[in-house]
Amino acid sequence: MTQLPKAKYRKDYQEPEFAITDVDLTFNLHPTETRVTSVLKVVRQGDHAKPLVLDGEQLTLLSLKVDGEDVAEDAYQCNEHSLTLNTSLKSFTLEIENSINPTANEALEGLYLAEDTFCTQCEAEGFRRITYYPDRPDVLAKFTTTIIADKAEFPYLLSNGNRIKQLDLDNGKHMATWQDPFPKPCYLFALVAGNFDVLRDEFTTREGRTVDLELFVDKGNLDRADHAMLSLKNAMKWDEERFDLVYDLDIYMIVAVDFFNMGAMENKGLNVFNAKYVLANPATATDQDFLNVESVIGHEYFHNWTGNRVTCRDWFQLSLKEGLTVFRDQEFSSDLGSRAVNRIQDVRVIRSHQFAEDAGPMAHPIRPDKVVQMNNFYTVTVYNKGAEVIRMIHTLLGESGFQKGMKLYFERHDGKAVTCEDFVQAMEDANGEDFSRFRHWYSQAGTPVVTAEQSYDKDAKQLTLVLKQETASTPGQEQKAPFHIPVKWSAYSEQGAELSLSDNNLLHLKENETTFTFDNVAEKPILSLFDNFSAPVKVKRTISDDELRVLLAHSKDDFSRWDAAQSLFTRMIEKGINDHSAIELSAQTIDACRNLLQANTDPALKALALTLPSASTIADNYETIPVEAINTQLKSLKTQLAVALEDDFSQLLSACKSEKAYQLVGDEIAKRQLKQVCLSYLAELGDAATDKLTEQFDQADNLTDQLGAMQAGVWANHSAAESLLNNFEQQWRGEKLVMDKWFSTQALANNEATVERVKDLMTHPDFSIKNPNRVYSLLAAFTQNQPQFHKTDGAGYELIGSVIQQLNTSNPQVASRLLSAFVSWRRYDEKRQQLMRDQLESLRQLPNLASDLFEKIESCLTE
Repeated sequence: MTQLPKAKYRKDYQEPEFAITDVDLTFNLHPTETRVTSVLKVVRQGDHAKPLVLDGEQLTLLSLKVDGEDVAEDAYQCNEHSLTLNTSLKSFTLEIENSINPTANEALEGLYLAEDTFCTQCEAEGFRRITYYPDRPDVLAKFTTTIIADKAEFPYLLSNGNRIKQLDLDNGKHMATWQDPFPKPCYLFALVAGNFDVLRDEFTTREGRTVDLELFVDKGNLDRADHAMLSLKNAMKWDEERFDLVYDLDIYMIVAVDFFNMGAMENKGLNVFNAKYVLANPATATDQDFLNVESVIGHEYFHNWTGNRVTCRDWFQLSLKEGLTVFRDQEFSSDLGSRAVNRIQDVRVIRSHQFAEDAGPMAHPIRPDKVVQMNNFYTVTVYNKGAEVIRMIHTLLGESGFQKGMKLYFERHDGKAVTCEDFVQAMEDANGEDFSRFRHWYSQAGTPVVTAEQSYDKDAKQLTLVLKQETASTPGQEQKAPFHIPVKWSAYSEQGAELSLSDNNLLHLKENETTFTFDNVAEKPILSLFDNFSAPVKVKRTISDDELRVLLAHSKDDFSRWDAAQSLFTRMIEKGINDHSAIELSAQTIDACRNLLQANTDPALKALALTLPSASTIADNYETIPVEAINTQLKSLKTQLAVALEDDFSQLLSACKSEKAYQLVGDEIAKRQLKQVCLSYLAELGDAATDKLTEQFDQADNLTDQLGAMQAGVWANHSAAESLLNNFEQQWRGEKLVMDKWFSTQALANNEATVERVKDLMTHPDFSIKNPNRVYSLLAAFTQNQPQFHKTDGAGYELIGSVIQQLNTSNPQVASRLLSAFVSWRRYDEKRQQLMRDQLESLRQLPNLASDLFEKIESCLTE
């Protein structure tokens, strides 16, 4: 590394010294020497004499003109990061010509060429790899884009906005010009050129305007695009009905590409998607894939208003658009599908990933104060915890109050780049509320721990509930002010009858300690606290197993029923770990599980409740993570449940089989989910399950069932595993997205051969280190395999460390994601700590260490 990257601080924000009102771009596309001509209308902001500084990386400057005249060499300076123009003009036209090499751009930021398609990714700071420009989100300009390319190779030339011109040129080339009428930051710029199959449709807005919908996929994949198109139309309709927001251009385009670092990108009018969030049919996509497509299509569409029409002032405000839009896509999925199932899955992400991030050296508030490399802050904290913060605002205000706040937010800020504070202020002002204490969710990192103590005075018929909150220190934040924590609650008798103790089922914990008193309480109640996971906190309380079983059987809140089951399982596992003893499965627990299996309730909820807590969720409860003990206890509990409930699982497996052809409808999805959980337990019984595994695999008319059988066999280390893997590979070799699941299944296998197998799979013809999806499916998946990645011989660490070194210069964004596996290294035993530290130190010494990696490594190694 030539020089150490510098941190940027939110407090240092300054408004742009120059505005760009209009941008006219011309691209003459070429695989290794694309020429970019940029004509900028520049206006000095305020009374100052500072030079114009434009960002630019990996560019070759060819010419520079101001108001049509060449700029003298002594009037500008150009280096590897910027172009500085010395001028005193108040307004002028700047014309820049530069060249770039899209083929060499393996980082997939800026303009790149992959598999014969030109594509861009500009968020957060990729536009500076296309041309010189103030690459910051608070510079909003109207873009006109002309693209010139060979017509035979690149018949489709796409960019933002509406197409205003297209024509054929000499030498077999053609051109297209696009104009976006809405001012936007450069991170929302997009260009795609390639040869595609196109699915066309249209949507009529409630105002009666027809919007053309176009979905571009690789040749031969048209039969996998229908669900994405349906999801888009559903999202457009939902946003009109739920949020009163209508689409604003004549056309909406989505392009699916296989080489893409992120999930998808909301560029105005031209969304670029990772193909795995577009392509889906029953043979090549699971139920979860279909749901993910719907969710991500919705997410990117919803950004048109929450992100594009109102954007971020600076990147510290990222959660302004992402937390809000994740909340919106969660609500979309919940309104269209099962609200309870979606809520539980969202909570699982928080508990298994976000809590760990809050406890590690990279802990940051949803609105960070310090950033070295912005790519490192596209995190589960900014996105998912950010969505939980928005959900708490919704809980505090209700749907009507929340929508009043949204309306005021858009009235005030449409067409502007604003802050998280502007959003909270709009919510306050629209509802006459005071959110001063609530703002700590934006400024403080860490997971609050709420301790609940309840006492019941039988004679006075009075219930007292004391709630205390405490948040551990995080890097740069020793002391924590109390949060405003909304506590949804309900109460039950010992027989499971719901008790009405108050007209208000929402408590407000705003201080470090608050006491709540309830009078006229006829019997000692069992309290269900934080119904629907009303705040992203951990809860400590004294509650008996019997009381948890009452909540599991009778709570009216589906999340709380699931949570009771998880608490029971977690207790058994932790008791075994702490006592160094084998798990003892009580008759009461077996009965509770059996009753749940036999209950007349949503099969998907049964499946989720009977899915054991993940190793990472259990690990979160320990300062020093006992890797082997967690693995042993989880395995033991699953096997014991399989033995005790074998007949019940077998009966349910049969009952969930469908005689009908595959249907993507809620009750069928739920049955397949439950069927999969039953099969995963039965696979633990060894050869007794062989016929069930092979039968489901062979007879499946959809990927959900076929993959489910293979995963059950592989993850139980069943004797049928190898034949299932081989048959799957023979059927799907060459189908990239399906093979990704084959890679992941093996990377997550809990056996001693996994590390070597992952190494071998890196030489498989369907694997490519240059493709982010392949890296995520095999190597990122392997880092989630707690017992095998953390083997005490260090082989897992060495493997991932070597891959990070390989990706450091070619794709630092992907390398940084893999590096996340080492971030919590201090939470392991001394031997593992040393092995992980060795990898971090080795990476730290790389002469050309990418800033993406530098920031994380420095945070990890700082004492």
